[in-house]
Amino acid sequence: MMAGIMSYFGRKDTKQSARDAIVGLRQQLQLIEKKEEHLQKKIDQELKIAKANAVSNKPLATAALKRKRQNETQLEQLRGQQMQLELQVGTLESANLNAETMAAMKKASEVLQQIHGNMTVAKVDETMAQINEQREVANEITDLISNPPGADSLVDDDLARELAELEDEALTDRLMGADHVPVHVPPGATRQPPAAVVEDDEEAMLRQLQAEMAM
Repeated sequence: MMAGIMSYFGRKDTKQSARDAIVGLRQQLQLIEKKEEHLQKKIDQELKIAKANAVSNKPLATAALKRKRQNETQLEQLRGQQMQLELQVGTLESANLNAETMAAMKKASEVLQQIHGNMTVAKVDETMAQINEQREVANEITDLISNPPGADSLVDDDLARELAELEDEALTDRLMGADHVPVHVPPGATRQPPAAVVEDDEEAMLRQLQAEMAM
């Protein structure tokens, strides 16, 4: 059966031939369905006659039952044909889909071959190595342009100068903090004011005595 299908699809226009065959099978299925409807109506009619004459006219009822069985036999034959036709339709549709799928895959394969051309894995590796090498060269050139000769020494000098300034600020802060350190006074003792303060008080008292004597 598969060999017959393959030879069928080996014609010049297999796609159109498959469509025509499927259309023909579906038309035959429609014809069988109409015959089945007609036979089913006859079966129902003969059954009605048999029931109506089962008591009053048994010969007529028996003849009606015989015709009913004949129609049922034909109906079963038609249903068998219908099943075979449906199987053929399914097989043709599947084969047609497979053929179209294979044609699409073949076309895609040809396009891939055209795209790749003489491209090989070795050539791709070589090209990527060249690209990486040129990228490294470009990075080195960028570094040279961005950082001219002597730039590192200038940066080091600036850092040393900034560090010296910070050290000076730190020492100045420490000295200023030492001037304001509180004097430790033992318990029970009174803290003496600085000498300069005492001298100022004595001069003030002397000036006051001089002023009283002048009066």
